[in-house]
Amino acid sequence: MQWGDSGVTLLADILTILLNGLQQGAIYVLLAVGLSIILGTLKFVNFAHGALYLVGAYLGLFITAQVPLNDGQLAEWGIQSYGIGLGFIAALVIVPIVVFIIGLLMERFIAQAFYDRPDTDQILVTFGLAIIVQELLRAMLGGNSQPFPQPSWASGPIALPVVGNFPRWRLGVIAITAVLVLGVYALVEYTDFGLIVQAGTLDGEMVRLLGIKLSRPYLVVFGIGAALAGVAGVVGGPLANVNPNIGTEQLVPAFLTVVIGGVGKIEGAVVAGLMLGTLQVLLIQTGYAAWSQVGIYALAAIILLVRPQGLLGSEVDVS
Repeated sequence: MQWGDSGVTLLADILTILLNGLQQGAIYVLLAVGLSIILGTLKFVNFAHGALYLVGAYLGLFITAQVPLNDGQLAEWGIQSYGIGLGFIAALVIVPIVVFIIGLLMERFIAQAFYDRPDTDQILVTFGLAIIVQELLRAMLGGNSQPFPQPSWASGPIALPVVGNFPRWRLGVIAITAVLVLGVYALVEYTDFGLIVQAGTLDGEMVRLLGIKLSRPYLVVFGIGAALAGVAGVVGGPLANVNPNIGTEQLVPAFLTVVIGGVGKIEGAVVAGLMLGTLQVLLIQTGYAAWSQVGIYALAAIILLVRPQGLLGSEVDVS
């Protein structure tokens, strides 16, 4: 009987690690899918993708609640709080629309001018943009971390078989991510729009000769990728405090997810994101938290040594 109790406990621990890994991986997946379709389709290296996550988190916080201000330029001007308190559902609807529009503006006025420039130029301009966004938010709202309230309908624990009590919102993050990723995958793989985008990626000149303009589909692709990063900021916000550094903190794992899964492969981003999230949670919950970041880099190095094109990538992806 004692062995049976130990076995159930071990199973519960394993399932808890897997669920937490799914939740952590879900954030990476949301970021990586948007980043992957931009990189795979437009061949544009967007180091401002983390800044879109940051904007999504702060905008979601602004829409969801009223937040007291203790430092920053707004506090010096006598503004004691910011936010309109419309609730989480409103944030989940409004933020992707706003960040989608921001993505359209980025593609039109920044990215488009750098499509034919070297990767280093793309990295420098987008990383510079990310730093500007980060420091503007820090200057206006201060550098203190702000708690992002969980939606009332998803707060608290839920009783799961074997696992026991598990945070309800973590399951919500997994569910929202699954719905969005499946929607984007269906759009790319099973619609005329997606076929045009894929054809343009393989042979843009031939598509143009057929009389199809690629500028508009590419514009929409960039906007969709940006919107996914904004949603990631909204759903990830309640899992940790919001501060100006979270964009850069999420950027590297997102790029690792893209590279490990295969550039331009949505399913690859999903597999890689869940792998990285599960490994990170496993190291943290087994007492090796200090090695959690090292672990994901080590996993990336091992996979890329064996398959330089990524798990589900092809040679075309890295040419």
